[in-house]
Amino acid sequence: MIKPPVSANTQVVNASKYRWIILTICTMTFFMSFVDRLAWSNLSLMVSSTIDLPLSALGIFTTSFYIGYVLFNALGGILSDKIGAKTTLVMSVNALAVLTAIFGFTQSLTQGLAIMFLMGLAAGADYACCIKLIVSWFEKSQRGRAIGLFMIASSLAVAITNLVVPTLAGAIGWRNVYHLLGVLTLVVGVFSLVLIRESPDAGVIPPKRATWAEFKPLLRDRNMLLLTLAGYGGFWGTWGFAFWSSTLLIKKEAFTPTEAGFIVSLAGIAAIVGKPLFGYVSDWCGNPRLIAMGGLILFAIMLLIFGNLHGRTAFLLAAPLLGLGAFVYSPLLGVMVAEVSGPARAGTATGVTAAIWQLGSAIVPIAVGAVFQATQSFNAAFITLSIGPIIGAIALSQVKSKQTHRV
Repeated sequence: MIKPPVSANTQVVNASKYRWIILTICTMTFFMSFVDRLAWSNLSLMVSSTIDLPLSALGIFTTSFYIGYVLFNALGGILSDKIGAKTTLVMSVNALAVLTAIFGFTQSLTQGLAIMFLMGLAAGADYACCIKLIVSWFEKSQRGRAIGLFMIASSLAVAITNLVVPTLAGAIGWRNVYHLLGVLTLVVGVFSLVLIRESPDAGVIPPKRATWAEFKPLLRDRNMLLLTLAGYGGFWGTWGFAFWSSTLLIKKEAFTPTEAGFIVSLAGIAAIVGKPLFGYVSDWCGNPRLIAMGGLILFAIMLLIFGNLHGRTAFLLAAPLLGLGAFVYSPLLGVMVAEVSGPARAGTATGVTAAIWQLGSAIVPIAVGAVFQATQSFNAAFITLSIGPIIGAIALSQVKSKQTHRV
């Protein structure tokens, strides 16, 4: 007897429910990836005292992680298109779990740098794979809010890590913190293996794989190049602010580290609310480019204002507005990159663009530090930061509307 075909309506109903499971698992993997990398900022001094590292060497660990992370952003995206986003993500998150746990056994500078580099490689595929999965499961009209919810993970990880890790390390030691994070990441990896499906049609319609020939047009696509430049400029401002703002506030206003940290945390809290909200507005109006461009313009204006403020109250009022501009554009850029590339190439496009975006976050701390050291000017440092989102907004203004690919 021939079995009746699966109806289109049944497939849509199932997808409408299961896509939220996909989004939840993707968000969990991205959250744990950020917690694993951010733990170092809270544990580095403890590690240095245990294995006798000079303070000047601590920053090298972060650099080592991000070298691996940038390298695998592009490759992870390509793999997600060639062998599947689920397969790549499951390998990525489970490898990160094992390496995070192993880092707890670090005994020397060389060993620690090597493991941190490998952790960066393992984590590098998460963003591209998750974006590809979300694009595969959510219709175009819902992707803004979905990716906005997904990218809450990075902002939430900043808050949770800074609240929990220092206390936990005091209770069980930094080595056991890394062992515990490894176990928690492995749990998420098991959930990814069991629950993720490539697309709503997995098992019904074979998923389309992109060929190498299909990747070449991405390098020549004008809109893709402009979106890459926009993301680079945005990350320049966002992570430059995250790296330098507390230090600059302490030096300029003589705030305590706690006061400066609280001001900066307000920007992150605003981002947790703003990412899904702006994603919803983008879906409602159908124009993520305009919303993202507005966010970058707001970000640039607030950076210029921030550099001229004085007094605790003024900074407390300005920080949430700056946070909205600093973070809400990123999920919208993710939506646009995936739509310009098409679903078959979404992983590759996301991975390649994210790798270049991350270069902005890697270079800007050095640039701002050089400017501040040369001028001793708080305002000059923030003018330097504002250059990134200004360039990003200009790049987005030149993106031409055209028929984008649909899942």
